[in-house]
Amino acid sequence: MFLPHIGLSELEAECFSQVLPKAVKMFDSLMTEISNQAGGLSSQNTELRALLRNILQAMVQIIDAMSACVRHVCSFEEAPDLDAIRSLPSCILKVLRDTFQHCKESEVVYCGRLSLVADLLQGLYKEAYSLQKGLMELLDRISLDSNASEEEISDIVTGIHNLLDICSIISNLDIALHANTWKFIIKQSVKYQSLVEEHLRHGDISSSLCDNLLASIHSCLELAEQIKYVGLQEAAQSPGYKLFQKTTKMCRFFANTLVHYIKEFKSFLTKYCSCFHQLYLQIISKFPPSLSAPALPSPLSEELNMAALVPMEALLSQLLPLRSFAEVVLQQDQRFSAECELPQCLLLVSVLGQLASQPDEVLQLWYNGSQFSEETPRLPLYQAMFSSFRRCCIERRVPVLLPGVMMKGQAQGQVTLHHHVCVQLCASVAALPTVYFPMLERCLVEAVLQADTQTALLATDVWCFTARYGTAELCLHHVFLIAHLVKTCAGECYQLSHLGLLLRRMVFLMTPNHQVELVERFPPSQVENLPVWRHVLLKALSHDTRHRIETDIIGLTQKALTDWQNGGYKLGQVDKVNMVLLSLLVVVRGESSPEEQCVLSALRIVTQLWLRMCPNQVQTHPVLQCTLQLLLSISAVLVKSVEPQVICQALLCVAALVSQKCPDEVMLAALEFLASLGKVFVPHDSQNQVLPRLSSLFGVLLADRSWLLHQHALEAFSHFAEMTNHEEVISQSLSVEDIKTKVVNYLSKTVNAQEDVESRLERLKLETPVIEQHNESLETNKETVANKLDAEAAADSEPCPKRARQETSAEEYSRYVQTAESALKALQALTEGEATTAAPPPQWLGSRLQELQILITQIRTTQHTT
Repeated sequence: MFLPHIGLSELEAECFSQVLPKAVKMFDSLMTEISNQAGGLSSQNTELRALLRNILQAMVQIIDAMSACVRHVCSFEEAPDLDAIRSLPSCILKVLRDTFQHCKESEVVYCGRLSLVADLLQGLYKEAYSLQKGLMELLDRISLDSNASEEEISDIVTGIHNLLDICSIISNLDIALHANTWKFIIKQSVKYQSLVEEHLRHGDISSSLCDNLLASIHSCLELAEQIKYVGLQEAAQSPGYKLFQKTTKMCRFFANTLVHYIKEFKSFLTKYCSCFHQLYLQIISKFPPSLSAPALPSPLSEELNMAALVPMEALLSQLLPLRSFAEVVLQQDQRFSAECELPQCLLLVSVLGQLASQPDEVLQLWYNGSQFSEETPRLPLYQAMFSSFRRCCIERRVPVLLPGVMMKGQAQGQVTLHHHVCVQLCASVAALPTVYFPMLERCLVEAVLQADTQTALLATDVWCFTARYGTAELCLHHVFLIAHLVKTCAGECYQLSHLGLLLRRMVFLMTPNHQVELVERFPPSQVENLPVWRHVLLKALSHDTRHRIETDIIGLTQKALTDWQNGGYKLGQVDKVNMVLLSLLVVVRGESSPEEQCVLSALRIVTQLWLRMCPNQVQTHPVLQCTLQLLLSISAVLVKSVEPQVICQALLCVAALVSQKCPDEVMLAALEFLASLGKVFVPHDSQNQVLPRLSSLFGVLLADRSWLLHQHALEAFSHFAEMTNHEEVISQSLSVEDIKTKVVNYLSKTVNAQEDVESRLERLKLETPVIEQHNESLETNKETVANKLDAEAAADSEPCPKRARQETSAEEYSRYVQTAESALKALQALTEGEATTAAPPPQWLGSRLQELQILITQIRTTQHTT
């Protein structure tokens, strides 16, 4: 009533500063009175009910009076100075905060008797809503210039912080008021940015925006789940669906507001980059292809994606230039929860995609990693990318699917994580400035040499793209590097396997002239270079280069075999024979014509070796088991040209090993050989020796309890059965009903037990730590494993000539007798084979056998004398 009679310049001194603090104090006392009395409220206690309703009416009147003050100030044409109304905003915001807090807690305050005062509480809330709206309109009219006083700046900052506190109260009360309050907070912050940026609680503002965004997404997901069960068509006009749409808009609002705030106050938010990183990961984890994401109907999912995921790209573009964000994302040895491993990988993929448009200083920040000891350690982006991909073990095995690259005239398909990451990595490499190329090479080498095979395959794919996209000279340089690494690998190890695969693929990308240079740099005529050529597919080479390599390897193999023969077939020399056999396997797999000289030479070598193989010795010496494995693999390729007696000898050796525990790789080679025998028609005079053994071996291997060998046995048997003319082998191999059932189920592709999705996922989660632990043990125990391999190799070798003589033992007697017995049995098999082919034994055989008989007699005489 008195306001119209007071001038604008006198309002603060004459009215607001005198009256409003007392009004706030009175409002507080009324609120305290309600808190103290409301516990006894009931329909029977009419006196207390009337008291509380009177108090609420008084509170409504106070708020209405404050609204009148705001309306009066707004009625002036010119905007007031902040000094002229200083007490008004602070007092109103205090009353608003208490009012909204009371309304929020009303269910608890009134102890379930809310209905007795609900009408007044509703009026109180509406008045407070109107008051806040009017206050924000008033403050929006006020402007401060760069010469504003410290008091004015403090008033603006305090007002923003008070509104921030109100936001935390009303977040679940009113969506529209919540959004409008946030809009005003950001508008005021940006409007007075130069004045308030050093005084704002940036951490509270940004964290509150993050929390509100996550809460909105969570609410959307809950509503979407409810709509999914009701049915999308039925729910389209329901209140639940409309609420979902409103909440989705809030998601979009908070996401865009956060992006805008970070853009304006970037330099003051560096210490909060860890929160932004976690926000990104949590949001991505709530959407497909994350395994923890709920399955939603497509329309709802697309609507939510547009609201929450699309702004994440804009968020990332604002954070990319920040060193602290790069340090958080590229932190060394960081571990995430299982739900966040895939989001971290996808975050790095998004970084790769956005870097092409960034300035040099941002590229250096992400691509190079930390360069100096005083920097916070951070990985190069490519190294972090491969490490993150490696940790997504479950997602790779499921596998999760992501949208593929859009192609003209083709629908967008779904691709695996490997495919998705590979495409993005290759695109990044294509746009990579040359200054960062050495770093890329180091990351590729490291990724190829780590223990996880699929990560090494990803690095191999990217490396091959790099070689193909670059110059021919670059490809040659990389092949030389890889070949040198292959050559220096000691023994069989996972690094050699990965490097060998990479070398095999890279040779295909070389020009014919550069292939010649590779041959000249690593001549296959030298034994030390054979480890390189055993990994090369000869069909990748030009005809002349291939012929030279085949000739050199055949020559080396024949020389090694001759040296072994001249040395008396000593066990210690078998390793050298095995080394050349590995390269000979490459030659025979080169798809040469059976009539070519290299194939004929290889066949003669293999025949010589098979006739030297003794089943009893193979059982005893691991080095001969390696020889057997190689001979089986080579013979599987040359099987159509192998003589029946050689096949019989091979089956004898395999039968000797099947009866005992032997390495799986030997059995796999045996199955490869058995499958290839389906291409061969065994002559009638050899069928009695070959076919029963063949069916017996199939029967034993099909019954093997190892899932790996059993599966390969089924595959080998099916290949054999498809090609063979000896159908009796099939029936004899399946004499056991259980085995027959398994083979029939395999051939008919019958699945006995279908694992449901949830069970499979739980199994994969249990298996993943075992796989990771195995890979880590491979990497941490490289030296131990290498030493063990060396020790095993030494155990199979001949004793050193200068070693002091040791006392003989029963084991030594047994070994020598077993060797002699095996040799005599092999000689017997040879003479029997010659008898069937009408080829007479050499004339000197009888005299030599007589000498051996005399020697045996002398040994027996010496034994009796001793």
